[in-house]
Formats: sequence, C-alpha cells, structure tokens
Amino acid sequence: MKAAVISSFDQPPHYGDYTDPAPKGPGEMLVEVLAAGLHHVTRGQASGVHYSSSGELPLVPGVDGVGRDTDGKLRYFVQGPGQLGTMADRTVIEFDHSIELPHDSDAVTVAGAMNPATASWLALRCRVPFQRGQKVLILGATGSSGSMAVQIARYLGASQVIAAGRDEHKLAKLPALGATEIVSLEDVGLGPLAHDVDVVLDFVWGESAIRAMEAVLKHRENRGQSLTWIHIGSMAGEVAAIPGAFLRSANLSIVGSGYGSVSGRQILKELPSLAEEIARGTFRIDVKATPLSNVGQAWCEAAHTSERIVFTP
Repeated sequence: MKAAVISSFDQPPHYGDYTDPAPKGPGEMLVEVLAAGLHHVTRGQASGVHYSSSGELPLVPGVDGVGRDTDGKLRYFVQGPGQLGTMADRTVIEFDHSIELPHDSDAVTVAGAMNPATASWLALRCRVPFQRGQKVLILGATGSSGSMAVQIARYLGASQVIAAGRDEHKLAKLPALGATEIVSLEDVGLGPLAHDVDVVLDFVWGESAIRAMEAVLKHRENRGQSLTWIHIGSMAGEVAAIPGAFLRSANLSIVGSGYGSVSGRQILKELPSLAEEIARGTFRIDVKATPLSNVGQAWCEAAHTSERIVFTP
C-alpha cells in the first residue's frame, strides 16, 4: 500500500510503499482511510520529541483519522502508542478505540476538527468540575486548538471567554466564534481583564504562561477564589518555572490535560458527543484537503498556514 513514511526524525515524510497491515486479534479491524489530519502531536511524534513517540523508525505518522470499516460504516478512530499511523491507504485500528459516525458526515471536516477540539473538550469535561456561568481565559487562542477552545467554552456555558494570543489579525476574528474579549498575550491589560477567571486553558506554557499567571494573580481581588490552570500545549516551551509564592498566595491549582492524565476510557466516553457536534457543524474550523501523495510538500508548508491540513489517500 501507499503511505507517508518517516525514515528520519529530522526529515519530513515521503510518499512511498509500506507493508500492507493486517489485524492480529479479534479486537482489531482493517479500515480504509478516508482522511487523516496533520496535528501538532503528529508532527511531534514524527520528530521523536513528543512524550508519546515510540522512537522507532521507519514509521507511518498520524494519530487519528476517519475511515470506512469492512462493513461499510464510517468511523472516527484514535491510534495508541505503537500502532500503525493513519496517513496511509489502510490501517489497523482497535475497535474499542473508534466510534461510528453518521453516514453523511464529512470525513475531512471530522478528521481536521476532532483532535484540536478534543484538547479543550476533555480539559473542561474531565480535568475540572466546570460549571455553566464560569469564566475562562484561553492562552494561545489564535491556533486551531485555541480557536476551537473559544467555541467549546461558550458551547459548554462559559459566561466570559477571554481570548489571548499574539496574532492580532486572528484575534480579531475570535469574537465571531464566541470570545467576549480579546487581548494580546503581551498586553499589560491582560491581568486586569482576566483577574477573576475560574479556568485558564493554556496552550502556550513556558515563560509566556508565567507572565500571564503573574498578571492574573497580581490583580486578583479574591485570592480565595478557585483558579484552575490547565496546561494543554507547549507552544512557548516545555518548561515553566513557577514561583512557589504563586501557589501559596492564591487558591491556584495547576493540572495537565492529555492522554494519560485523562484515561482512555474517559476519552472514549467523551468522543461520541463531540463528534456529533462537529458532524452537525456546531463548531467552525478551516480545513484544507490535500492528497497524501503531496505529504512532503504539505508537511513543510503547514507551519505557514492557518488551515488544518487533512490528508486524503
């Protein structure tokens, strides 16, 4: 079969031949891949730097996708560590790591939206007892996951959604997606604006997160009010040197959200309702369908586009 193949962690994948996959047990099934999104985690695994990377080569990248099973049903599926990736003509999935989609679902839209949407959906549904009417600050709101987080926070009932990012052009578009306020990550007004939020969805981490945390806490009038800071992504760095005073001086909890901190069972429980809303068109995301045969070029161009690239074998 044809697939995107990673032969070196410091080179983009090439389009070539790969061994045909075959199920090895009763819980596995072969699927025809219809669409597979190019996500940040996919790039991280393909470069060997993501914590879930197996470190083995060659490999077929891709952590999720939409495909058709042997019964003709449309499925969204997620691949675990060590499984064959999704950027190929076919792949083998674990049945209990997949969900059936409505037959009229748009495969490209679902494949492009599920991963970035899952990040904030799981954070607000599984990592914090989020309640309608609470206030949310989103750091890194101009990326695909961040803009999806704006929509999901509003959908789940947030009374205030403050979107913070660096790209002013993209920030300006977020009120149409549900942001009640927008602010630059470097703006001195971030702290006063977000002083009484209940939850922070942090896609940036690193020093940027520390500066934002200090700004919010400095202007927080009620230090006893609970603030849950959820680390989701690390666009500004993997390490954040958090001063102990931050934790002692306020009712601040810092948690992570991702595969591991959220169990596979929890994820599978949450995916159907999220997939249903995406298939229904509840959330907006810009996706670009690209032939898998163009994987090398598209892989290199992905960093310069705001669209989520989705490969179609």
